[in-house]
Amino acid sequence: MFSSFLQGFLLGAGAAVPLGPINILIMNRALKSYALAVATGLGALSADLCYILLLTLGLGSFLQESILLKILGFFGSAFLIYLAYSLFAKRDESIYELKRDVLKGRMLRTYISGYLLTLLNPYTIAFWTSVSVFVVSKDEYRFLIIFGMITAILSWITIMPYIIHRTKHRLSQSFYSKVSLIAAFILFGFGVYLLYVTIAMILE
Repeated sequence: MFSSFLQGFLLGAGAAVPLGPINILIMNRALKSYALAVATGLGALSADLCYILLLTLGLGSFLQESILLKILGFFGSAFLIYLAYSLFAKRDESIYELKRDVLKGRMLRTYISGYLLTLLNPYTIAFWTSVSVFVVSKDEYRFLIIFGMITAILSWITIMPYIIHRTKHRLSQSFYSKVSLIAAFILFGFGVYLLYVTIAMILE
């Protein structure tokens, strides 16, 4: 039983840890607010759970339909480019804690951005589709594997931004502005690349 949990934990870590658009966004927001960073991660986790549920219900072939991937590709690339612009425009915002009323107003929007960023990423479907074959084959301990995956993702989206947030006092406002600028260019690059891949799929 523990081995099934451990297998799920390692799979979840494989989904959460690699440096991609969602982690770039979480890291950037952790420099401003731990709560906003966690809200972003919880949004991404919610999207992962949606795909895990659909795949365990045997809807993998539907999710892999090329037309769906193309639609997600276009919306995903547009959303990435929008987020890149947002980071670029707000690169000079104060690194210090946001006021409580401002933070409350941003929490839901931040959660939704994390959710959509993960949901609209065709690579999310590709990852969970490949993982679902393994999960479904372990019928007896399927839920232990899923619990392990959720535990790993939840651990990452709470611990990683906490470390970044707690050490932010060592960073200057100028350094934060440069980090935001770099993050914006990285997200823009992801968006352009996703658009390129989507157009390539259409032209095949």
